[in-house]
Amino acid sequence: MEGEETGESGARGRSGARHPRFGMAVVRGDSMRPTLAPGDRLLVRYDARPAPGDVVVARFVDGTVVVKRAVERRDAGWWLLGDAAPVGVDSRHRGPVPDAAVLGVVRARLWPRPGRVPAPCRPGT
Repeated sequence: MEGEETGESGARGRSGARHPRFGMAVVRGDSMRPTLAPGDRLLVRYDARPAPGDVVVARFVDGTVVVKRAVERRDAGWWLLGDAAPVGVDSRHRGPVPDAAVLGVVRARLWPRPGRVPAPCRPGT
């Protein structure tokens, strides 16, 4: 997954510099199938607090930026998982992601099928 920021709709941080509130991320890889597919463009809210079940953009300690689902908040941070469990790398491999490393919450898919990001597909439901 890679992301790119938008420009104008920013808020001022502690340093007084403008930080974007919204940005766009592009899905790479299959770890979020069937919810998200490679190439999907996502609207990301950077100053939003995640809740369990939200799809988030986060940075692993090695610098890799990922799109994953926030499953639960633990003492050490967020437990993040892909919707396609056997595919990709997530908190099962890297552990909890600190709050500061959760960069934003995905608010919508912009392209190719615009709309809200659905809850994970569960077999038998």
